Amino acid sequence: MNIMDFNVKKLAADAGTFLSRAVQFTEEKLGQAEKTELDAHLENLLSKAECTKLWTEKIMKQTEVLLQPNPNARIEEFVYEKLDRKAPSRMNNPELLGQYMIDAGNEFGPGTAYGNALIKCGETQKRIGTADRELIQTSAINFLTPLRNFIEGDYKTIAKERKLLQNKRLDLDAAKTRLKKAKVAEARAAQLNTSQPEENNIMVNVSYVLNLLHVKWLKSEQEVRITQSEFDRQAEITRLLLEGISSTHAHHLRCLNDFVEAQMTYYAQCYQYMLDLQKQLGSFPSTFLSNNNQSSSTPVQSVSTPSVLASASASLPSVSNSIVTSGISELRSSSGSRKARVLYDYDAANSSELSLLADEVITVYSIPGMDSDWLMGERGNQKGKVPITYLELLN
Repeated sequence: MNIMDFNVKKLAADAGTFLSRAVQFTEEKLGQAEKTELDAHLENLLSKAECTKLWTEKIMKQTEVLLQPNPNARIEEFVYEKLDRKAPSRMNNPELLGQYMIDAGNEFGPGTAYGNALIKCGETQKRIGTADRELIQTSAINFLTPLRNFIEGDYKTIAKERKLLQNKRLDLDAAKTRLKKAKVAEARAAQLNTSQPEENNIMVNVSYVLNLLHVKWLKSEQEVRITQSEFDRQAEITRLLLEGISSTHAHHLRCLNDFVEAQMTYYAQCYQYMLDLQKQLGSFPSTFLSNNNQSSSTPVQSVSTPSVLASASASLPSVSNSIVTSGISELRSSSGSRKARVLYDYDAANSSELSLLADEVITVYSIPGMDSDWLMGERGNQKGKVPITYLELLN
């Protein structure tokens, strides 16, 4: 029973406090009550904390978009994080593209120039996908997590203490308002006491009311002192918390440096991977590439005309020219076969030609009546015409 009485009294006191704060807040908005202003230093700290929270949220969300552009994947990761479970591992976009390229290359045949190039590109894309995973993981640990800890931890504490400070200010201003009203009422009662004749019996009641108002004034004055003390103490607590924002900025600066370093590592890896891929793929003669681009509007035979090959041979190294002028003539006159190293990748234009891969070694020979710019090439049980400008005869 005593506990129930205590709870009822506490509930009534809390309701009274809430009502007093609501009345004070409403009167302040209507301009009917005075408001205690915070000192300029505390106001600046509050503004700095709010600004930090706002921009931290924006940077954090946009970083998440940068690292994971797929909104559905971000939602899935968020749900698993809230459930404290590990999200299932899935291929990212570069890894998926790489796998498609590898599968296509195997389907077209690793021995063909296009198939081999697809496989090489696919392997590079998968390496880029692995680097992308490392970037996401490193950035999440070293950059996103500290930002999220500030939003969900430090700033929530600041917001809680700030709200408590606001309540203490409302209590203080409400107490000041009551004290002011008590002083006005006491002054009016004192004025009434001096204006009444001494012989009136009402003097007894007026004196009683005057004493009652004086007691109420003293009580209000004591309430103001208490609420002022509580407000000052809460203001100091809030100030100490807000001054920690400078330390938060310093910590976030270190995290930002870690994020930049992770990005630098990622882009350096990607550049190196693509550089290696470019070296593996080799280079095509510019004339050959331009003719490939025109293949949709010109006959296939135009790719293998002597004029095209003559212009292509002009862009090749001088060692190829020496081979054409000396070694090829010897091969034609001897009617035998030689080993030749392929200088560049070559895609066969039709079924009579043989596709080539850079650096592979094939067998070549000449047959009567063949164009002077071509030889017959053999690789295992595959054979076909090959351009001499793509070959280096071996001793």
